[in-house]
Amino acid sequence: MNHEEAIKEWDLTIEPQRSLFQINLKDVWRYRDLLGLLVKRDITAGYKQTILGPIWMFLQPLFTTITFTFVFGNLAGLSTDGLPQPLFYMAGTIAWTYFSDCLTGTAGVFRANAGIFGKVYFPRLIMPLTLVISNLMKFGIQLFQFLILYIYYIVAKNYQPELSAYILLLPFLILLMAMLGLGLGMTISAMTTKYRDLSFLLGFGMTLFMYATPVIYPLSATPEKYKAILSYNPIAPILEGFRYIVLGAGTFNWNMLGYTTIVAFITLAVGTLIFNKVEKDFVDTV
Repeated sequence: MNHEEAIKEWDLTIEPQRSLFQINLKDVWRYRDLLGLLVKRDITAGYKQTILGPIWMFLQPLFTTITFTFVFGNLAGLSTDGLPQPLFYMAGTIAWTYFSDCLTGTAGVFRANAGIFGKVYFPRLIMPLTLVISNLMKFGIQLFQFLILYIYYIVAKNYQPELSAYILLLPFLILLMAMLGLGLGMTISAMTTKYRDLSFLLGFGMTLFMYATPVIYPLSATPEKYKAILSYNPIAPILEGFRYIVLGAGTFNWNMLGYTTIVAFITLAVGTLIFNKVEKDFVDTV
């Protein structure tokens, strides 16, 4: 049996990628079972050996909302666009947390999985996608928690939100958050294989980025000279749009949403290409 006949007997042939733009998405689909197993692993192992377990998914946004309400709402007296403070801060918190978790988790994907990457083949894009999907499930649970608080204010506090057909855009906003977090995270993960300093900068960098995003304040409350600058933050239109959709107050602008959409697609495309380039030889540098 010659070499060519031997190759034909295999269902899958592993070959080196020849082009930066050669992204084999068919492999990702072929390994969808592995993706499901890794998502399950992230959810179950994330809270393993903790006393409260998955309850932490509820406690984290709850404690953050209470702290923001006391510090920024009561002590600092920041505007919430006339919305109930707990609803305003929880809406911003759960949306920002999903984006932040996608970005920071993906940014460390090479270092966290170096041992697996060096031993067995599978499409490396599986790992970033796993983080995005597992964080999406966490976001869904926290969104349900927000819904409970939302109903409480309607029933007990006589709160009357102004809902509109824009609520149909909610899945699209979530998709944009995932795309931005995934794209930026893959870019940073590729860079940290050579420049370890970025992993240290990322922690407090995300904190600074949060204050440059309307999480604890509405865009309408910012001075005019800073409002234009903040509008270039691609996450700002998403958070403002999220609040506008679920609470009926905030800044919603189609031009800003279009700008964010373009940035999200470009960020994801660039991040995927960089990730695709670095994954070939990152084991030598991690």
